[in-house]
Amino acid sequence: MHTRDPEQLLAGLDPEQRAVATSLSGPICVLAGAGTGKTRAITHRIAHGVLTGSFEPTRLLAVTFTTRAAGEMRTRLRDLGAPTVQARTFHSAALRQLRYFWPQVYGGEVPTLVKSKLSLLAEAARACRLRVEQADLKDFAAEVEWSKVSNVRPDDYAAVAGREGRGLASFDHETVARVFGAYEQVKRDRGRIDMEDVLLCTAAMLADDERVAQLVREQYRWFVVDEFQDVSPIQQALLDLWLGGRDEICVVGDPAQTIYSFAGASADHLLGFRRRHPGAEVVRLVRNYRSTPQVIEVANGLLKGGRGLGERPGLLAQRGSGTAVEFAGHADEVHEAESVAAAVVSARDAGVPLRDIAVLFRINAQSEAFEEALAARSVPYVLRGGERFFERPEVRQAVALLRGAARAGADAGTGDDGLVADVTGVLSGLGWQSEPPSGGGSGRTRWESLDALRAMAADLVATTPEAGLTRLVAEVDRREAAQHAPVAEGVTLATMHAAKGLEWPVVFVVGVHEGTMPIVYADTAAAVDEERRLLYVAVTRARDQLQVSWSRARNPGARSSRKPSRFLDGVRPRTADDADATAGRSGRRKTKTARCRICQRPLADAAERKLGRCSTCPSSFDEELFERLRGWRSERAAAEKVPAYVVFTDATLTAIAEIRPSTPTGLLGIAGIGQVKLDKYADEVLEICAET
Repeated sequence: MHTRDPEQLLAGLDPEQRAVATSLSGPICVLAGAGTGKTRAITHRIAHGVLTGSFEPTRLLAVTFTTRAAGEMRTRLRDLGAPTVQARTFHSAALRQLRYFWPQVYGGEVPTLVKSKLSLLAEAARACRLRVEQADLKDFAAEVEWSKVSNVRPDDYAAVAGREGRGLASFDHETVARVFGAYEQVKRDRGRIDMEDVLLCTAAMLADDERVAQLVREQYRWFVVDEFQDVSPIQQALLDLWLGGRDEICVVGDPAQTIYSFAGASADHLLGFRRRHPGAEVVRLVRNYRSTPQVIEVANGLLKGGRGLGERPGLLAQRGSGTAVEFAGHADEVHEAESVAAAVVSARDAGVPLRDIAVLFRINAQSEAFEEALAARSVPYVLRGGERFFERPEVRQAVALLRGAARAGADAGTGDDGLVADVTGVLSGLGWQSEPPSGGGSGRTRWESLDALRAMAADLVATTPEAGLTRLVAEVDRREAAQHAPVAEGVTLATMHAAKGLEWPVVFVVGVHEGTMPIVYADTAAAVDEERRLLYVAVTRARDQLQVSWSRARNPGARSSRKPSRFLDGVRPRTADDADATAGRSGRRKTKTARCRICQRPLADAAERKLGRCSTCPSSFDEELFERLRGWRSERAAAEKVPAYVVFTDATLTAIAEIRPSTPTGLLGIAGIGQVKLDKYADEVLEICAET
């Protein structure tokens, strides 16, 4: 649409969108719910202002958060007759100004912009005498980025991070602060800047040099900022410097879609806009044009229990009635993936293009079951925002070690958990532990990927009790070959975070059970609220059909201890979780139920059964005993010329250190210790337990 008639330009807008498009002066805040046409409203506002002479196109800057969104905005503005308006990301706009003014202010060229922090962080870690892995460097990078966009200096990191509940599982706050400080020094020594420095340096330049600040303000008089709920403190500071006390600004955002607080984003800037700009006009876009009324009803229901959203009316569906939202409980994750894959095939056979279907999950490690189920049906898929399961570095490393162990003949474990114990031993050598690391980050992602391999072994044992490492490696090879088939068009597999800003006609939101949604390490009210918003974002990606599912157990045969997410209370039918209470259980072999020695709850998986307690119960771990047992195990493994885990796995040693058995019978009661190992090692182990 390219017209010179202002009324014709506004003709297709609804009343609220029209209010945005015709409010051309003074501060304005647009609270735009999902699917309400916010981009349409603000691009029409810009085009209308240009067409009526209210805006000079070259003096208006439209700011958004991604290159893709900026490109889409430029395309729409060109089609609406405003091709000379600049639409840029915060970083792009700041870098342009920095490169132009830096020589005038500081002399010379702008320092080289690094593409990745990891090599400099590795050098900083070495300077701090730390041995780190790639996953650790990614975690350090995330903390550095959060600190810098939040205006937190290295010297202040430990205090602020502790107050904010941030931190890394493998390093304390003081260590992170030291690496952060060393990284900044390495950067200065090398004459480099990073992406956060682009914002910080531009803000400092504008604050320090009034002449430069005035030139920028003469260049840009009007500002439009999209996705304002994602603004960080440094971006808000830069925006204030651009404005220089003026109020010709329009911001657009949705507090219900604030899902990046871990990266420094805060909806407070959006919700507090009127405090910063008294008298600002507020327009709410509530008419949803994307989804059916059935999807919108679920989305509105999800937010009823949320906090920190301000005064928020529900979305109003504008489309005709569609199909009911499906809620499906499954016996285990394998059954859930198989069910979703079967539904995808049915949709494809009914004429739905595969590119119109998405499967959304909370964490990357959940992708493997769906990759496998789709590949088994020859359904191509595209993994968005992450690597395929078997391409992940930690998975490739673990699989290589499993192949080596299989070739070496370490293929016969003892007890009911033989294969699982063997796999656990290999994974323990890579740092896997029965307890996941606290918090998120790359360390958590790595643990989840390795734990998915352990779960794969448990799945195989459930169907083939006699399976060993050779059989597992063959199964891994089969899955890897199937999942690496060439893809032309396929189903989208994505995390909920990666799905933001996208939409599909058919969406499956999976793994919506307690412990995953909300994620187990969301241990504050604010973190739980963000998890609720993340589920809202996932649900509102669906246009026509939506299925929300969960599983009661991770592995086939495991105790059904999971519950549907608390966020679904009052949203899903009460009977939805009961309908499949026995689904997938027919023909399954009966197993003796192991119970926690502390709370007597049935144990959910092999790791819990080996420890003899559920993962949520307190540990009575004796560190001194554990270290003595590890030393003894190393000596025995060296004498027998076998890997340490062949003697006892870390999980078995942990169980011994917790239980402290005093008799052979007590030792035999620990999962993973059979009669052969009892006869071989009992006297030595019991002597160590008695001495410690």
